[in-house]
Amino acid sequence: MIKKILFLFCLTFSTIGFSQKKSLEKLSAAPNPFVTATTISFTTLKDSKITLSVKNVLGKIVYKKEHTIKKGKNSIPFYKNNLASGIYIYSIRDTKNIISKRFVIR
Repeated sequence: MIKKILFLFCLTFSTIGFSQKKSLEKLSAAPNPFVTATTISFTTLKDSKITLSVKNVLGKIVYKKEHTIKKGKNSIPFYKNNLASGIYIYSIRDTKNIISKRFVIR
């Protein structure tokens, strides 16, 4: 009987832990690859502040900026400026989540 109760307890809490929705979703950059500029798009579940950071392939942060965003679909323009051609990893972080993808600068 105790084993059954423990099993149900563990099952309930593991289901709750894995069923939480992420506050950031659907991250993309278009166009990708790009020459001078791209638009980073994503969806959020609430108004918040996020940090957009871009790292080179060695993991060094080459760009970082904070943005205030609204609930729903958001877009942030990103300009190459003085970055060299190559592969970069861009990340968006809010208070609870971080999502990352890569883009290519030609």
